[in-house]
Amino acid sequence: MAVNERDMMGGLAKGLRVIEAFSAERPRLSISDAAEIAGLDRATTRRCLLTLSELGYAAYDGKFFTVTPKVLRLGTGCLATMPLPRIVQPLLDRLSEEIGQSTSVSILDETEIVYVARAAQQRVMSIALMPGSRLPAYCTSMGRVLLSAQTAERQRDILEASGLVARTDKTMTGMDALLAEIEVTGHRGYALIDQEVEIGLRSIAVPLKSVRSQTVAALNVGLAASVASMEDLVERYLPALLAVQRELARMLV
Repeated sequence: MAVNERDMMGGLAKGLRVIEAFSAERPRLSISDAAEIAGLDRATTRRCLLTLSELGYAAYDGKFFTVTPKVLRLGTGCLATMPLPRIVQPLLDRLSEEIGQSTSVSILDETEIVYVARAAQQRVMSIALMPGSRLPAYCTSMGRVLLSAQTAERQRDILEASGLVARTDKTMTGMDALLAEIEVTGHRGYALIDQEVEIGLRSIAVPLKSVRSQTVAALNVGLAASVASMEDLVERYLPALLAVQRELARMLV
């Protein structure tokens, strides 16, 4: 729905941009840092941060701001109203128990994937993943699966807006190479990642489709590189992922 600019609350929009400046890679920000990331002037950013601090959404140590757990209320409310997490969580729990590895479901939000459900067997990343966690789409298995469902024009737009930073020496960052890999992912029906997000982490993902055959989310298995080769991911874990995919295809709308 198109909204008249006069009906927009500029202060709210700016405050949300400041909140979005914080991430797992940027948990502590100075006023100048937050202003640069949010694309706002320093004075406006300062007022936003001080307001967030006063309301309990941010903490200030005299130099840096950090968001507090109270911010989770904003995202938790959204996740709680979404039917997808409630539908997939029991199947994730069962799958994780069957294969002995961590499994996740995510959706695409602009240039990132957002975890909406997770069943963790063991921690395989340096950061703890949970519903609400975000990672770049371009270098994750679930991200590439979700990107493969977009139009070619949309894929390019998302990649151009992503920054394409090499998170490890194995991260694919070339535009043409990524577009080609996303195309391959779409044709074969699954994505493989070999230590592109973090050294020591491999993953395989498949799309989750609705009863109308529309890709609505992605499902993956993530594990330590020492546990399985890339060939093992396909041979040992893809059949289990596809079984859950088929089961959910009758339940997702």
